[in-house]
Amino acid sequence: MAVYTLPELPYDYAALEPVINPQIIELHHDKHHAAYVKGANDTLEQLAEARDKEQWGSINGLEKNLAFHLSGHILHSIYWHNMTGDGGGEPLEKDGVGELADAIAESFGSFAAFKAQLTKASATTQGSGWGVLAYEPLSGRLIVEQVYDHQGNVGQGSTPVLVFDAWEHAFYLQYKNQKVDFIDAMWAVVNWQDVARRYAAAKERGDSLLLTP
Repeated sequence: MAVYTLPELPYDYAALEPVINPQIIELHHDKHHAAYVKGANDTLEQLAEARDKEQWGSINGLEKNLAFHLSGHILHSIYWHNMTGDGGGEPLEKDGVGELADAIAESFGSFAAFKAQLTKASATTQGSGWGVLAYEPLSGRLIVEQVYDHQGNVGQGSTPVLVFDAWEHAFYLQYKNQKVDFIDAMWAVVNWQDVARRYAAAKERGDSLLLTP
C-alpha cells in the first residue's frame, strides 16, 4: 500500500495567472509532483524487498533515490500552499503576520535584504534546485538555503517555510530560459499567511528534534 499520496491543489490551474500559466501548473502538479510521490513509494517497496532478501548491493542508490523523491514530494507540497492569486507584497503587522515580519527583519536586517538574498539564491542555483527560507532551530533564526536538486546542501534540522522552485519544469514553458524573470515574478504570488503559519509551527516545535549543547 502506498505510503505517500499526491495532495490536491488548493486552487484551480488558472489561479496564479499571469505569473504562472495553467498549463505549467497542470503539468507540474499532475506529472512532475506525481512522479516524486510514485518514486518515493516505489523506493520504499524496493527497500522492503532488500530487507526481506537481505540483499544490500543497491542500498546506496536506493537511499539516494528515497531522499530525492521524498524531498521532492515535501518541497512541492509546501510550494503549492506558499502561493495564492491574492498574494504578494511583504508580510505586515496589519495583515496579521507581524511575527514573521519581525523575524525576517531580525534575521536579515530588512525585508529588502531578505528578498534580495532569496531571489539570488533561487535564480543562481546550478542546474536544478530551490531557493528556501527555513527556520533553523539551533539559532532560532530564519536562514536562506540554496537547495541542489531536492535535498542537497540542506542544514540538518532546518524547516522550510517558503520555497521557490527553480527547476526548469516550473517555468520553462512560459519564461523559456529566463529563470531570473520567473523568480522576480514569484514574489507577486507569495502567500504570507501560509508562510507565517509555517514559521509559527516551526518555532513552537523549536529544538525538540535536537539535543542542544
